[in-house]
Amino acid sequence: MGHAQLQSIHVHPVKAFRGTAPREAVVEPWGLAGDRRWALIDDGGKVVTQRQQPRLALAAAELLPGGVRLSGPGMDPLTVPVPTRSGTVPMQIFRDKVEAVLAEDDAAHAWCTAFLGVDTRLVHMDAPGSRRPVDPAYALPGETVSFADGFPLLVTTTASLDALNSLIARGDHADEGPLPMNRFRPNVVVSGTTAWAEDDWSRIAIGEVTFRVPKKCGRCVVTTTDQATAERGREPLHTLGRHRRLDGRLIFGQNMVPLSRGTIRVGDPVTILG
Repeated sequence: MGHAQLQSIHVHPVKAFRGTAPREAVVEPWGLAGDRRWALIDDGGKVVTQRQQPRLALAAAELLPGGVRLSGPGMDPLTVPVPTRSGTVPMQIFRDKVEAVLAEDDAAHAWCTAFLGVDTRLVHMDAPGSRRPVDPAYALPGETVSFADGFPLLVTTTASLDALNSLIARGDHADEGPLPMNRFRPNVVVSGTTAWAEDDWSRIAIGEVTFRVPKKCGRCVVTTTDQATAERGREPLHTLGRHRRLDGRLIFGQNMVPLSRGTIRVGDPVTILG
């Protein structure tokens, strides 16, 4: 086994949209800088993700100074500035009630509504350090999170993906494999470990930044969505259900909470601290 290192970084400026793969990223207490600070809500204020709208896989979001640029098939690209007003609207992310700021330009809401064909609005998290705590069952006091599913970062390993793809190849839906890592929408991907090594991590360092690893990541239907076509299949949930069922959840990857700030870079050494 070689030395573990950071193979890739993934930032998703708008939750559920396609992300970007920068060479480096700033780690903030609530996640990578720019990651999932925007999201869509429906007319009832509930978050809209690929769970309900797999077509969101085809929409892309790129960070710009002071805003975000939306693009997607059949749509003219649109640049949306970070809202400057202070009033918030309530939104629901799964069990969490969160205050968010509506995009000020009506064109942003019109763009998202036209792309999906259902009424949606684009919202921004203005003060991520105060808006949403991490799940208290797994959090230390004061830990917060962006619009990510539950934790500031998600880490996966290339060795575990290889192992999973080997299991898929021997299973009932081998024609669906091998799957790419983007099915799992991680923030950081680590190479040079053994398969499933991340199951046992409790603290790691990526370069100069240290992280807590409090909870394995239970997977949902989004993983069955081809991120290039938005079509759904059976894998990887079928195979995870047979081989990776822990505490009633289908596990791939680990959630992480930063313990320090700093910049991580592709190629950084990854050190297992506990």
